[in-house]
Amino acid sequence: MLAATLYPPLFQRADGSADHTLASLLFAAMSTGLIRGVGYIPVQPVLRWVFSGWSCLLCLLLAAVLKMGGGI
Repeated sequence: MLAATLYPPLFQRADGSADHTLASLLFAAMSTGLIRGVGYIPVQPVLRWVFSGWSCLLCLLLAAVLKMGGGI
C-alpha cells in the first residue's frame, strides 16, 4: 500500500503507459493481505485459499517477475 501511495510511477511501463497487469497483481496481494490480516478466514475451501497468505505471496512473486521484465 505504501509503495503504491508513495511512488505511483511503479505502475508504469518503460514507454510511460499504465501496466494494468502489475497493478492488478499488486492490488490483489494488498487486498488478500488486508483481509487475512484482520483475521477473516472463510468457511468455503476455495475462498479460504483465495484469501490465504499463500495466494498473497503468489501475487507478489508474479508481480516481481513481471516488473523485472520476465513477463507472465
